[in-house]
Amino acid sequence: MLPLVGYQRPEAGVNMIEARAVTKRYGDKTAVDDLTFTVRPGVVTGFLGPNGAGKSTTMRMILGLDAPTSGGVTVNGKRYAEHTAPLHEVGALLEAKAVHSGRSAYYHLLSLALTTGIPRRRVDEVIDMVGLRDVARRRVGGFSLGMGQRLGVAAALLGDPATLVLDEPVNGLDPEGILWIRTLLRALAAEGRTVFVSSHLMSEMALTAEHLIVIGRGKLIADLSVRDFTELASRKVVRVRTPEAGRLRDLLVGADVSVTGLEPDLLEVAGLNSEAIGKAACAAAVPLVELTPVQASLEEAFMELTQDAVEFRVDDTANEHDRSVA
Repeated sequence: MLPLVGYQRPEAGVNMIEARAVTKRYGDKTAVDDLTFTVRPGVVTGFLGPNGAGKSTTMRMILGLDAPTSGGVTVNGKRYAEHTAPLHEVGALLEAKAVHSGRSAYYHLLSLALTTGIPRRRVDEVIDMVGLRDVARRRVGGFSLGMGQRLGVAAALLGDPATLVLDEPVNGLDPEGILWIRTLLRALAAEGRTVFVSSHLMSEMALTAEHLIVIGRGKLIADLSVRDFTELASRKVVRVRTPEAGRLRDLLVGADVSVTGLEPDLLEVAGLNSEAIGKAACAAAVPLVELTPVQASLEEAFMELTQDAVEFRVDDTANEHDRSVA
């Protein structure tokens, strides 16, 4: 990605998002509650939470669109409003459709560029980067949701920023577009940029993000790598496939170890890790065909660790309806 002429990246260690004891209240409702985290450069950081968790409010505070009730958020060492050229520091996508519908994609980007000192050539660069060259002169009002998302990403990249804040960037994209945004975000992080992304697509977040910040009811639930996050929710069991399942069961079962038969040749062992099982089988000359620790998916881990922070539940809604008609 070509840098802007005269633009210098922040010094190492400054290029990050820092939230410190941030609280945001709307009347008697607390949307964000004493939230502290750091989004560091060089990795894609996913931002997860149930509906109503406070993700959008947090992103708005990062970008200076909402003021914290207490605490503070800085981007690249300063509050967003303190940056003299904020589009060069942080690129954002919060609402892709927040564009004048009668303006073309090219002129939307050009107007942003001309009002922020960005060269015209950069408009053509980002249009090509997001794959909108063929529709760049069409009115945005006729764009599909996916095309609107690409335009939003182009606007976020226009200033060649050190930090990116993207809310649901894959929304409306087809499989090819999802692969494109995944590859793009990982490439931007590999350049040393700070990439902060929210999404409801857990399968995609598992493939894109390396680190996660998870909130619920405005509070921090987890600030971990994707691997550590899924391990938290994983059952400590190992699946073992062997033609001598009965003999292995007798060998392993004990006071702190339980063995469940799933199929004639497949066991699920709780209480021992795969290394201990493999050593015991080897010592007894029991052949193993499969030895697999059971790992929770990111979606399973998310559901388990945020179950107490879900604001809206299907069962609750159904019960309210039942009571209303009773």
